[in-house]
Parts: sequence; C-alpha cells; structure tokens
Amino acid sequence: MLKRFSCIGGAALFLILWGTAAFAAPLKYGQVTLLATDRILVLAPHPDDEVLGTGGIIQQAVALKLPIRVVFLTYGDANEWSFLLYRRHPVVFPGGAESMGMVRHDEAVRADSILGVSRKDLIFLGYPDFGTLNMWYYHWDKRPPYRSILTRAAAVPYKDAYDYGAPYKGESVLHDLRSILKGFRPTKIFVSHPADHNGDHLALYLYLRVAMWEDGLDDNVPVYAYLVHRLGWPQPWGFHPEKNLVPPEALADNEHWLQYHLTPQQFETKETALKAHKSQYFSSRRYLISFVKFNELFAQIPPLKLSLNKNVSVIPGRKKSAAVELPEELNDRLRAAFVGVDWKSLRLEADKLIVTISLSKPLAEDVEASIYFFGYNKAVPFGEMPKINVRLGVLSYSVYDQNKRLKQQVVAVTRNPKEITITVPLKLLGDPQKILTCARTSLGNFPLDNSPWVVLDLQ
Repeated sequence: MLKRFSCIGGAALFLILWGTAAFAAPLKYGQVTLLATDRILVLAPHPDDEVLGTGGIIQQAVALKLPIRVVFLTYGDANEWSFLLYRRHPVVFPGGAESMGMVRHDEAVRADSILGVSRKDLIFLGYPDFGTLNMWYYHWDKRPPYRSILTRAAAVPYKDAYDYGAPYKGESVLHDLRSILKGFRPTKIFVSHPADHNGDHLALYLYLRVAMWEDGLDDNVPVYAYLVHRLGWPQPWGFHPEKNLVPPEALADNEHWLQYHLTPQQFETKETALKAHKSQYFSSRRYLISFVKFNELFAQIPPLKLSLNKNVSVIPGRKKSAAVELPEELNDRLRAAFVGVDWKSLRLEADKLIVTISLSKPLAEDVEASIYFFGYNKAVPFGEMPKINVRLGVLSYSVYDQNKRLKQQVVAVTRNPKEITITVPLKLLGDPQKILTCARTSLGNFPLDNSPWVVLDLQ
C-alpha cells in the first residue's frame, strides 16, 4: 500500500494516517480490549468476512498469544457473480459450485495464515451459502432439509467440514455451534450483526444467540457484532484510510458501539489478507477495500426487557420516510417500490405480545410486509418451538408456522396505511421466556428493508 504514497516517507505516512484515525472517531465509542485471559471466537458467515469485520482483532489476539478459533458458517459457494468473473465462465453445475467453495476455503486458509492463524484453528461448517436464513425460517423439526441453490446438496457436502453429512436444518447449525462453544469455552465472541442485509450474516447471529441460551452462556460471555452488508453503507466506498467506520445512522443511537484501533502494521496486514480472498477481491474490490481502515466497529446489543402490563416500550430509531435518500445500489423499479419499515412499539399485556411497526409509505401491489416471531422456552427443544410469520399484503394477511398456514384468526391485526399493529397470543409462540422478532418488506423474493432482529426478554 505504501507505493500509493511514494512521495511520502513511510514513517511520515503512518503518522499522518494513524494520527487521523486516532482522533477522527467520536469519543462516545468505547474500546474493545483483549485481556491476557481471553479466548477469542470469531464467527464468519463466509470466507472474507473474518478479515472485513475482525482482521485487526484477530491480529491482536495472535500477538497476545490468545487461544483463537475462526469458524465459517458457509464455504461461500453461491456467489455466482464473483465466480463468473473469477473463472471467466458461468458456474452452473453442482460440482463446479462445490469446487468454487473449495477455492474460497483455500483462500480463507491463506488469508488467515497472513493474519497469524494456523489451519488447525479454522473451522468450516459447510452450510448452504445464501441458504442459512431460509433454514432459519422454514427448516426445523419435521420439515425436510433445505436444498442448496447451486450445489443442490441437502447436507454438508465437504469432507473436511466440521460435521460432514449434517442435514441442512436449523438443528444442525445449533448442534455445531453448541459443540464449539462447549469445546472451546470462549470469553469473547465476534459475530455478524443482526441488522445486516445479507441473510447468512443475520442468521448466524440468531443461531448463536439460541446456542448460547441453550448452554446458559448469554449473561457470561460478551458478544461483539460487526456489520458488513447494509444498503448505503459504508460511505464512501473505496480506499479511504483517512475516514473511520461509523455506524449507519439508523443504528447509531440504538446500540452500544465499540471500536478497535488497528496499528499501522495491522492495517497493512489486514489489506494483504483481504487480497488473499482473490475471487471476492477481484469482483468487489471497491466495496471490500472500504473496510480497510484504522478502526473496526462492534455493537453490543442487549435484550429488550418487557415487563407484564407495563407502559409501551418504544424502540428508538430513525424513521424511514419516502423522502429518505435511497441507496444507489437500488434500481429504478426497487426505488419506486421501496417501503421502509421500523419498529414503533412493543408491549407485553397479560398473555399477549402487541407489536406495532411503522411504514414509510403504504404497501403497494406486489410489496409485502412480514413480521416474524420465534419463541424460546428452555424446557422445549428450539426446533420444536413455533416459528410464526405474519405476512401482510395491500388488503389481507396470512399466518404461517414455518411453511404451514394457520387460521388467520390466531393473531389480530389492525392497520392504517402507514402503521400496523399485531397482537399475538403467547401460547401461539409456545409460552416463551424469550422472543426473537423482526419486521421486513419485500418485492416478490427481493428484500427491500428490514428492522433489526430484536431479542425480547419477558419479565
């Protein structure tokens, strides 16, 4: 990277960039500090996310000689666009997709060796790229396994994976994460953010939360969530080491944000490691290089505690309106259809949960709003708990438990053009102690907007 600034001496360059980075960040952000007693677990949805989100943290853990594991949820075997550019021909057959999964596996091994992590400390789970959120929604208990879009596999097909042959079901991911948590006993966990717009990223956070609940770790082990994919973020794209990462405006005030400052050497090494993910860097350089900065950002997201029959709990957030400047990534059709969704309030009343969401504009034809409710009860295996989805169109709504359609009357819906309230009996959710809930809008199968997933702790 120094060749880009050949007119500046290396030491002077580092002082300029490091000084800028050190003082540009808002003072309200705390610092992530690794201790000599820490055991660091990094969970990455795909190969390259570990570098983007935690390249500096990983190097610091290695420098302190801390035990570390880096776990990859998928082999990244469904990124057709990057495969087309990398191989210079479409990857359309299952064997070709699996071979590209192994390409990304090998890139991860090289990248993490640059960061200082040995192969024995890398774990590849092998779940379906672009499919783990679908598994979260619809593939539990008696439902059949999910089938991968490109590999056509319904079970982990990679022989060096953590659990070769595990069916593509939610229980399999939970089993693997619980096994890793028990075996490694981490003291700090770094994982993708639940407001990420990539399905695998937000799904990994949700699986982790349930796994930690199952083993009673939620109050004992801090979780640091890093964001990668969100429309219009980060700004600006491209190589801008003089600018720090800052949270998206919609999330800035809702969560406790921390940062880690990279040293000049860690900064250089992070860029080198990112370039080792050749297939992704080749196709998305301008975006990926946006994360090579002197700081890394992490959110700590406490559960929202709901007390019975107490006043409405309002979740703060920037309200999305039709006048909001929409991200340049959206085409004209999506811009015209875009409906923003945000939480307005949540209330626990007697034996019911009452949720109100606000919309930036009324739903239009082909645009749907969905609200998900996943209950957790320690006494019941999570796979057997109801997983409720209320889908709302322009005029009507329907209710599902995974893919099973339920009677409409099991929930109550009241609405006006820009606000929807849903009343859900707790019994329908399996009499939960905790609830994971989210609202989103979509045009057909294309997601438009989503509220962050929220953990509700029922008091």
